[in-house]
Amino acid sequence: MAKKTVASLHEGSKEGRAYTKVIKMVKSPKTGAYIFDEQMVLNEKVQDFFKKSDSPSKDV
Repeated sequence: MAKKTVASLHEGSKEGRAYTKVIKMVKSPKTGAYIFDEQMVLNEKVQDFFKKSDSPSKDV
């Protein structure tokens, strides 16, 4: 029974595969310490995430 439940989860929505968790190390201008900027972004937007400025995101 459990195998059928797990298999049905894989057959469902494929939307989760469209996202990638990206992590960028950013140096804080105030303290000089490093912060990790983590976000879930669309696969197509991964390169844009790393190209943008080194300021961490505000929506944490």
